Amino acid sequence: MTRLFLLFAFVALAFGQTACGQAASESTPAERKARILANLVYEFPQLGQYRVDLGDIEPTGIDGLSKGSFTINGQQTQQFLVTDDDTQLYMVSADPVDVSRSADALAAARMEREEAALTEAKERGERLVAATSDLPVRGNPDAPVTIVEFSDFQCPYCSRAAGTVEQVLEKYPEDVRFVYVQFPLGNHPWARPASIAALCAAQQDGDAFWALHDGYFANQRTLNVGNVMAQSRAYLAGSDLDMEQWATCTEDQTAASHQQAVAALTEGMALGEELGVTGTPGFFVNGRFVNGAQPLEAFDALIMEAKQDS
Repeated sequence: MTRLFLLFAFVALAFGQTACGQAASESTPAERKARILANLVYEFPQLGQYRVDLGDIEPTGIDGLSKGSFTINGQQTQQFLVTDDDTQLYMVSADPVDVSRSADALAAARMEREEAALTEAKERGERLVAATSDLPVRGNPDAPVTIVEFSDFQCPYCSRAAGTVEQVLEKYPEDVRFVYVQFPLGNHPWARPASIAALCAAQQDGDAFWALHDGYFANQRTLNVGNVMAQSRAYLAGSDLDMEQWATCTEDQTAASHQQAVAALTEGMALGEELGVTGTPGFFVNGRFVNGAQPLEAFDALIMEAKQDS
């Protein structure tokens, strides 16, 4: 999808007319939108693989030019400008930018933006701490910096990130509190049952949760839908769990414990989606978002910054 949008940025698209075409005013708005969409799919066949919703086409205030946008799979939006006769459509990658500000005005705007970002991150961080207060914690529970990860046990990038998290906790044993939130993706078939199993373990013992967390990531390539529960039992060997109670939680969908685990999973995913998480892993360092499996150095800077702001 990213490559598709790179292709769209700043591209002028002619609808193939070499002579006067039907003016947009001669068709209804719905007919015009349908024609534009059909031409877009013709010019960019990869669009045919997705659900594309074309928004309303509105005047720009410039004679002969209108504006609109379309959204792919309900997530990514691409804006465009189009001539009123529909013979030229221009893809644009962003909203218009004011480039008239002086150096002083830019400095003031930059300071205002940084202050707003800090306030937003602080509010987001406080919300995350409250929302994840019942989940198992690694590191110092009273640390000034909280890292919340939205992750998927089957995601290879999450497995890589797990190693970086270990480095972070080793480097900042007193400064960092780490919380893992379940965010299993739909294209990873054993991620959801593993998430349920981990949440069921957490109901009894936080250490058992981390035993599963570590086991899943360490053995990710050998796990599948058929063996994940048997392997989960193996990772829990030696724990203090009531295994019969854990099995009921993981397997009996009518059990209150199972429903509690599902509710926790659903709430965690809804929280991540609300905060803009679309893939895994997604981290928040005292509310500041870190997307993907970043190196230790990326966390170093954010942790230092978070300690100064706390």
